[in-house]
Amino acid sequence: MSRRTTVLVATPLEPELVDRIREQVPQADVLFEPDLLPVPRYPSDHAGAPFEPTGEQRERFDSLLSVAEVVLGVPGEKPDSLRSLVERAPRLRWLQGTAAGAGQQVKAAGLDAATLSRVRFTSSVGIHATQLAEWAVLGLLYFLKDVPRLVRDKADRAWPHYALPELCGRRVLVVGLGRIGQEVARDCRALGMRVTGVRRRPSAGDLDHVDAMASVDELATVVPRCDAVVLALPATAGTDGMFSAELVEAMPDGAILVNVGRGTTVDEEALVEALRSHRLAGAALDVFATEPLPAESPLWELDNVLVSPHTAALSERENERIVDLLIENLHRFLDDRPLVNLVDVEQFY
Repeated sequence: MSRRTTVLVATPLEPELVDRIREQVPQADVLFEPDLLPVPRYPSDHAGAPFEPTGEQRERFDSLLSVAEVVLGVPGEKPDSLRSLVERAPRLRWLQGTAAGAGQQVKAAGLDAATLSRVRFTSSVGIHATQLAEWAVLGLLYFLKDVPRLVRDKADRAWPHYALPELCGRRVLVVGLGRIGQEVARDCRALGMRVTGVRRRPSAGDLDHVDAMASVDELATVVPRCDAVVLALPATAGTDGMFSAELVEAMPDGAILVNVGRGTTVDEEALVEALRSHRLAGAALDVFATEPLPAESPLWELDNVLVSPHTAALSERENERIVDLLIENLHRFLDDRPLVNLVDVEQFY
């Protein structure tokens, strides 16, 4: 008889997706009691509305945790909730996170070495690639086609005629060629852009969706040659401040910057100055050094900045993709094979 496992769904999920897990992994005993979880505010919301369980609800949830070997998600999606969950689940051996940045949640939870040895963590890296690539293209088109001017002209009931540049033939630099960066490169290339990808250690296989490759050490050389930069970097010690003030200054006049990675990877102060002077055409930003973006940040006021509240990755189909990833990893877990998106608990990525 094949091995069995007990899976606790600890995040809001559609009942039909819970049924999909049960159908496709019959060796898994799936525990799911939605009344013990926050109520989602929108499709695929994993944090949910503020929720304070009653004593009885906490006892029921602890009873489920006591037998769970696998957990999907963390109620409230906060580091302290993750730490509490792991501490209350003595049989837990693997936690599947719902965010691409699950490694950062694990780091912020401050788990001890014994716990990190007992429990494996996997992220949802890659499931947001389609949505983020679409948003990156939106950011490029927003400024290249001068949507802010269209909005002003509409407000003024103006009817001017003028020529606009084309995306086709423009040079884009995609910094970070993981699954998100590869999807960005694929979409940009499909639109006729000339794509250069940047990865710490480029390889021949990276050329699938790019015209040329460069290493991180070559950024100072390739940045001045681009018309646009798309940052798709994770938050790690190695990427913190990678796109420095010097690189912002090296961007050509009229260039566009899009960030769908992490706000800590770019020198935000230098970027503000380049945008304030209109040396850069614009910046489409889904992520920021401090989140939520402080009310006093000049980024709110600049007319050549598109601000998204770290929501570009959110999709109505996100839960489907997370469940598909969980199912794949459950088969691997039961067969003692390597898990997809395993978090490195030294780099927390």
